[in-house]
Amino acid sequence: MTPSVPLVPLHVFRFQVDFVTETLSSGVTGAAVAGTGAFSECAGLEATMEPKTIKQGGLNYGAAQRAGPTSFATVVLKRGISTSGDLWTIFNGMASGLYAPRMQVTINVFDISGEPGAAWVLDCAMPVKYKFADLNAKGGGEVGIEELHLVHEGLTAGTPIAFWAAGA
Repeated sequence: MTPSVPLVPLHVFRFQVDFVTETLSSGVTGAAVAGTGAFSECAGLEATMEPKTIKQGGLNYGAAQRAGPTSFATVVLKRGISTSGDLWTIFNGMASGLYAPRMQVTINVFDISGEPGAAWVLDCAMPVKYKFADLNAKGGGEVGIEELHLVHEGLTAGTPIAFWAAGA
């Protein structure tokens, strides 16, 4: 029997969200960091596959089930801060019809010691709701985000990265 390795618990309150936009410049595709934020709540990391039922003649016991299309829930990030206003600039540009860049969003979860433990990646994400936090004179200069809703075209488990894990 092999000795078991103790698991370090992951805490959902210790995560950062990294936003990277796809840019097109002189016909060359590249990526630009649109910001990093810290949020206290994340909901909607969900994928649902709609099975296709196929009834076969002569098979009376039950129908065959096959994989169908997959849909993804809207990811809602709540009570966050970001030291950059780039997320609002992207949302405002989309809402006014100027452009609609898609982002790769990585949600990194850290353990008690601040080491990266897990990550989820949203492909082709686009903000559809941006709600500012209430203004408070006690703030430290951060850009307060009460809610940020993101629709996306794919959800995968990724490799965690630590940009500022020690300070999270």
